Amino acid sequence: CGDNFELNENVTDLHVKLINQDSIVVEYPDIIKNKIAVIGFIYTHCPDICPLTTHNMQLAQESLSSSELKDVQFILVSFDPERDTPSVLREYASVRNMNMEHWMLLTGNRKNIDSLISVFNVKAFHDDTTFNEKGEPEYFMIHTDRISLVDQNGRLRQNYKGSTVKPEKLDEDINQLL
Repeated sequence: CGDNFELNENVTDLHVKLINQDSIVVEYPDIIKNKIAVIGFIYTHCPDICPLTTHNMQLAQESLSSSELKDVQFILVSFDPERDTPSVLREYASVRNMNMEHWMLLTGNRKNIDSLISVFNVKAFHDDTTFNEKGEPEYFMIHTDRISLVDQNGRLRQNYKGSTVKPEKLDEDINQLL
C-alpha cells in the first residue's frame, strides 16, 4: 500500500467481549473480520478532541461510495466505560446524525476496554475528579488523540492524530487498501 503505511502489526490477537450502542455483546476482533476498520478512541464527555475525531471520521465515511463502504467498518471505542453506557453512546451517535449502517460504538468492562486500547497503544486516564450536587463524579480524561486504520487481515496500517487528520487522507488510505 505504498509509503504511507509504516505499521504492520497484527492487532487481532486479543479477543474481548464488548457492548455496542444497542446493548448487544460483540467480540473483537470478529467485528472487523475481512473488513477495513477505521477505529477512533474517544469518550463522550470530552469537550474538544473527541468530537473533532468523531467528526473527521464522519466526513471520511460520508465521502466514500456505497460500494466502498460495504467493506469498511467505522468504530468508536470509549475508554470511559463507567460513564459511556450503551444508551449514552446511542445518544452520542444520534446527536451527531451518524449513519449507523457503517458505525459501531463500543464500551465494555474496564478490563476489556483497557486490554483493547493497550493493543493500539492508546493511553487514557482520569484527571482530577470532583462531584456535582447529586454526588456524581465529574472529570475529564487525558488521552491519546488517535484514529487507527486496520486492513482486512487485521494488520494495523496507519495511526492518525484524530482531531486534525484530513478526511481526504483517511479516504485515500482506505481506497489504497480496497
